[in-house]
Amino acid sequence: MTETTAVTDVRAEAERLQTLAGDNHYGSGLNASTIDYSFRVFSRHFVPGTCLELGPAEGLMTARLQAVFDDLTVVEASPQFCASLQQRYPFITVVEALFEQYKPTRRFDNVVLGHVLEHVIDPVSILQSVRHWMTPHGHLLAAVPNAHSIHRQLAVVMGVLDAENTLNDTDARMGHRRVYTLTELRDDVRAAGFAVRVDGGYWLKPLSNAQIERDWTAEMIAAAMQVGERTPDIAGEIYIVAAPSE
Repeated sequence: MTETTAVTDVRAEAERLQTLAGDNHYGSGLNASTIDYSFRVFSRHFVPGTCLELGPAEGLMTARLQAVFDDLTVVEASPQFCASLQQRYPFITVVEALFEQYKPTRRFDNVVLGHVLEHVIDPVSILQSVRHWMTPHGHLLAAVPNAHSIHRQLAVVMGVLDAENTLNDTDARMGHRRVYTLTELRDDVRAAGFAVRVDGGYWLKPLSNAQIERDWTAEMIAAAMQVGERTPDIAGEIYIVAAPSE
């Protein structure tokens, strides 16, 4: 790739993310519930020390992380999200940059990628960079949409999706480039030089967000989040905790 092409790609990606930031649904409805639950899962595996969050968007995960970590840095490409985050959380470090442009001057003990890998152009390359940003004993904590989710399997049988990994209208609106299986997530993480410590799923999701938001109670949603941990292969969300390989 030439330097000119790289600059063009960076500019195009920044413009794409800014467009998504202006018309997003990351922090509303069921998305907020899944972020809450992913924090609960991640918090079991935090190691003491510093934390780096990539792609905080509206900052739902950030709100929980800043209550746990005295030293929190977030990297976000959207200027409007950055301004809002800095105003609401004045004691954290907010860096406005694409992940591909970020050059930290220190290493971090925890790196959180809550629904990041499905968005980026080259997830393995991002993960390789993350490995160099981490302390040797640090933990990578990442969550992504599950291609094998029961609602995607039902959609294939109904003819709504061509295949489980076909991106639907919601994926397009959210800016997803891919969905993952647990095997694919493990493969990308290992290819980037990590050793998998824990993986699993949460949020058993049989219907679309709109259907669930219309018909389900908060108690039903909470129960489905927990049951998804028992059935990770068909859960709506999957996650991984990994450490840099020695």
